[in-house]
Amino acid sequence: MNKTRGFERVTTYEGQQLPLPKRATKGSAGYDLTAAVDMVIPSVLKALNTPDFKGNPIGSSLIPTGVKVYMPENEYLLLANRSSNPMKRQLAVPNGIGVIDSDYYNNEGNEGEIFVQVINYGLEDLEIKKGERIAQGIFMRYETTDEEEADFSVRTGGFGSSGR
Repeated sequence: MNKTRGFERVTTYEGQQLPLPKRATKGSAGYDLTAAVDMVIPSVLKALNTPDFKGNPIGSSLIPTGVKVYMPENEYLLLANRSSNPMKRQLAVPNGIGVIDSDYYNNEGNEGEIFVQVINYGLEDLEIKKGERIAQGIFMRYETTDEEEADFSVRTGGFGSSGR
């Protein structure tokens, strides 16, 4: 049987009890992605209210999932926040969504590991536990134009790695 779409663990997390993403119900569009490690997501508001804050930009955090995704060339995995995260935990995906392209799989920079970019706009730092659901991935199709030029760069990693 040819596999066309699915998730695998990256080698860094082989042998660990990391769940592969799965849908919670038959009607769920998204596959639940979980944190591969325990980590603390710093509060942006808490940092702004510290006496030693000097106006430096406070960045978002990257939560490793320990998994990668494979799919056909004309698909991508849309990363979306869990609907409960903003209301219950003040946790948001800063750009609204994430896009995992099909050529991100097994790239030389990080083997295609999916990281979820988040920002904590709550008043306190937020503790994320290994195995906790943090986002959802939805497989989507896309189309290209008839006049597309074939001058493509080669992917070497994520977050701006296409070089353009």
